[in-house]
Parts: sequence; C-alpha cells; structure tokens
Amino acid sequence: MQWGTQYFLTTTILNWIHILTNDEFKQIIIDEWKHQINNNNIKIYGFVIMPNHYHLIISFLPPKEPWETMRDMHKFISKKLIERLKVEKPDMINLFEVNKKDRKIQIWQRNHLAIKLYNRAICEQKLIYIHNNPMQKHWQLVHYPEQYYFSSAKFYYLEDKTFDFLTHYMD
Repeated sequence: MQWGTQYFLTTTILNWIHILTNDEFKQIIIDEWKHQINNNNIKIYGFVIMPNHYHLIISFLPPKEPWETMRDMHKFISKKLIERLKVEKPDMINLFEVNKKDRKIQIWQRNHLAIKLYNRAICEQKLIYIHNNPMQKHWQLVHYPEQYYFSSAKFYYLEDKTFDFLTHYMD
C-alpha cells in the first residue's frame, strides 16, 4: 500500500469468529479509527463493521508507512478487545489462543485484503458493496443500508454526521 491512494480494505477476525456482535466492541474500532484520523495517519471514506470483519475505504498519510499504521491500529484494538473478552466473554478467549513467538492470543487474521481503487467508478462500486453488506442474505441485519448503525451508509444517503470523522470519497 502507498500513501494518498484509496484502498478497499477487508480485515477479518481470526477464524471468522463473531465477536463484533457487541456494539461496545465495534465502538472500540471506531474510537481507534478516530484516533488515527486525529493523528493525521489515515482518512476514512466509507466503512461497515460486521459481526466478524470490517470493510474500509481508506487512504494512508505520511510519514508513517501504511503497514505501520495498520499494525498499530490492530495492536491497540486487539488489546482492548482481549481486555473486554476476558471480562464479558471469558469462555471465548480460548478461541483466540495461538502458539506464536510474539503472542499467545490473536484477534485478527493475518494478511488483510487491500484493493487499490484506481478510479471513481470502482470506489463507488466498493461503497455500494460496503453499504449493502448488512443486507446480504446470510446476514439479514437490516432491510435498508442506512438502517445499519455501524456503517457510512447514513453519511452518504442521508447526510447524517454521526460519524463526523468520515471524508467524502470525492474530497
């Protein structure tokens, strides 16, 4: 990944485990995104947080390398999610145990998917995909994209400023 380029990014919880059903867990992710935006490391143009993964349309800003920003974001989010899991769902923590040199518990699957968005049409296609994700047959979380709270759909369809950290994809 490179600075200043928009990417469609998909990041998944280890083994697709559904721990992001808890809105407080989703808020941990949102709060870290805000932190990274406030530190001028990223811009977010669209997002959805699903029960076991999230999608972003994102760009990275210098001087930190994109991989460093991703590492820092996921490290912080993981730490907070592990703390909450130990308190709220202690029976689930063993699902994230790994035998690695640098960690005993792992929240995120390695190798997130990052697709470079070369033009406006592709960006719009990915935004539609992101916003329709909660309506997919296997999820059926809402009937309309703007009904799903943890998404940028309201920002684009209703001009809702709930997630004021978003940047319009055409800006």
